[in-house]
Amino acid sequence: MGEAPVGEDGAVTRSAEYVGSFPVDDRCLDDQIEQLHAQLKVLKTCRRRRQVSLKFSIKGVKMYNEDETTLLMAHALRRVSLSTAQPADAQFAFVSHNPGSTDAQLYCHVFQARHARAAQFLNLLLCRCFQLSYLEKHPDEAQTHSEGSLPRRNPSLLNHGFPLSVSALVSFRRAPFQGLLPGLKKNSKSFDNTQSSQDDVFPTSSPSLVRKKAIRTKALCSGAYRSFTFTPLKQRLVQERLNASQEKAEDKTPARRSRAPSLAETEEALAHAVWCWAGIATDSSYSLLADDVLGSYLLCPHPKKPKCGSLIIRFPSGLMTHLLENSRTGKFLLEKCRTEFSSIAELIEHYTETQDELPSLLSCARVNHCYEWEENTGKQPPVKLPKVFSIAKLKSSSRKWF
Repeated sequence: MGEAPVGEDGAVTRSAEYVGSFPVDDRCLDDQIEQLHAQLKVLKTCRRRRQVSLKFSIKGVKMYNEDETTLLMAHALRRVSLSTAQPADAQFAFVSHNPGSTDAQLYCHVFQARHARAAQFLNLLLCRCFQLSYLEKHPDEAQTHSEGSLPRRNPSLLNHGFPLSVSALVSFRRAPFQGLLPGLKKNSKSFDNTQSSQDDVFPTSSPSLVRKKAIRTKALCSGAYRSFTFTPLKQRLVQERLNASQEKAEDKTPARRSRAPSLAETEEALAHAVWCWAGIATDSSYSLLADDVLGSYLLCPHPKKPKCGSLIIRFPSGLMTHLLENSRTGKFLLEKCRTEFSSIAELIEHYTETQDELPSLLSCARVNHCYEWEENTGKQPPVKLPKVFSIAKLKSSSRKWF
């Protein structure tokens, strides 16, 4: 779908078809989700729709007509309680209460997208708005340990599949080792002109030609390549001193500023940000996940195996961590599951539609943890939904559906 176009105010606009709105019962979260999904199944055959434009931002959601000239509906983000989608039916919906309403009645607003990916993208946009809003209101819970870190590639002085004598020869020719060995002369013009990348350390020519060339150019004495003149102990000593000097240099280097979170992301990047709760500290993500909908999940490093990925899922019994394993063929699979997938996105999509060995399906729905039930502006008149698209006008009564 490409990168989401972003406006000057940081908003992203997408087109969809407005199906209608229906009241939502005051139930517990899990029961409310079941009610929504049952209602969405009934509405997927509804042909009464209107082409609209949806504008998403950290401030809220606005619905305009197709030409974006008339505002039809607007909801501050704090009034939106949750977002959900049914990709199989290309449906997107969110639940909110009308501004100025005294009874705080919740309504579900349903939209039909062009296809499954478009519906999922609309849901991801609103879910990301929830996360960015939470970061804005809780800056102390932002993730900080990885911000500004620079990529690091430590040169290795130990044997890289070459004889030890060749490693010693190459190591002596490298510029960064000046002054690291006792008794080594610093005044050498060849040292000043031999700075190169780590990939240049091991030339494509044979070791014997490298040694002879170095001797002819008088870069080192003929016996310097002998293994006993540069033992593994000395190699490790130089390696440790080199690492220490690099760490000091990195401390003096100003930290690189990370790009501010935004909705202007590609579909893949946006999905990854929502799945990983990007920007929010891991401990806070755990707490928020425990209060989210049944089947919600968090993609993060494994708590006990930081180098491995994991999927933490909220099941009826609580949070459960599933290790993301790699098969021999390079594919992904969940711990204690047998189905393999070529990507994480494919894995998540599969378990959203098929339960298999999991206690329950993964859910596309997400809760707005900054939702405010009480209305602060009591004097503001309530917003009336378009009568033409009110679900109450349908022949089927909502009482029959639930």
